[in-house]
Amino acid sequence: MWSAIAIIVVLIILFLLYEFRLRKPDQLVLYESDGKIILRKGRFYPRHLSLVLPRTIHSVQLNIDSTAKGNLDIKIKMTLSVALSLDNIHKLIKAGGWNTKAVEKATKELEILIESLVREFTEKFEIEELSGEKIYEYLNKKTDISKDKFGLEIVSISIQLIEILDSKIADAIKQQESARILEQTEELNQKARIAAAKAKFKAEEEIALMENQLEMKKFELKNKEIEKEAEIAEKRVKEELKRKQMQLEFESKELELLKNNPELLLLTPQAARLAEASQTLKNARTVVSLSSADLPQGSELAGLFQNLLHNLTGSRKKNSEGKTE
Repeated sequence: MWSAIAIIVVLIILFLLYEFRLRKPDQLVLYESDGKIILRKGRFYPRHLSLVLPRTIHSVQLNIDSTAKGNLDIKIKMTLSVALSLDNIHKLIKAGGWNTKAVEKATKELEILIESLVREFTEKFEIEELSGEKIYEYLNKKTDISKDKFGLEIVSISIQLIEILDSKIADAIKQQESARILEQTEELNQKARIAAAKAKFKAEEEIALMENQLEMKKFELKNKEIEKEAEIAEKRVKEELKRKQMQLEFESKELELLKNNPELLLLTPQAARLAEASQTLKNARTVVSLSSADLPQGSELAGLFQNLLHNLTGSRKKNSEGKTE
């Protein structure tokens, strides 16, 4: 009995190992219940009762043969990258079927749709008007179609090349494009030269204006300096006049004082020299010269001093005559 149980347990373990698989992080596991597609969230899943889809990005290279306006044959090379849309799994199953290749099959269907959209777009424009940017913008507006119809999310669209199949037309367009580029380059160079000339003229004008302003400031400073020097000279003259006036007032007061008090003449420097000479030698006569350097000619001070000397000499003569008698 125990051996039978052990065999059953072993068989169950083998069955579990055979049936159940560990879900990888880049896998999406689905199962069907009551007509609805449900996502398995567990780590393990039964492989015969589940559908495993890759969550990785699927890229394809498209070579689309199309025509431009005027029935000119062109070839467009582009790269398309898609991934399944979690919110539209039922659309993906509807387009790709219940199998692990559902994403690839739905991508094939999307490729057919994109090729038709590109052909429809290019037939509306001249060959010169077509560009990768225009095709990309047009397809980018149609990205919702991939979700609604195929359950796929477009990750990126890259337009690699737009090739003209007719070599003569391709050469003509290349020459035309080269001429356009040269013309555009020359126009840009001309604009650059004009801008440089304007900038140079503006700079020279600003420099001339600044130099003029500088000269004006120098002139103003020079005028202020002259005015300042004139003010200083005027102040000096006024101070000199004031000093002369004070000197004259002092001399006038001094003369007035000597007139009122003649004895003060003895305190003058001339009288002091006379007294010093008379004390040096006995019975000597000292001659004191009153030159113009000592006293100004015709001044009242000189007259007073001469009168005083005359009076002194007169009194000495009278005394000497009295003694002789």
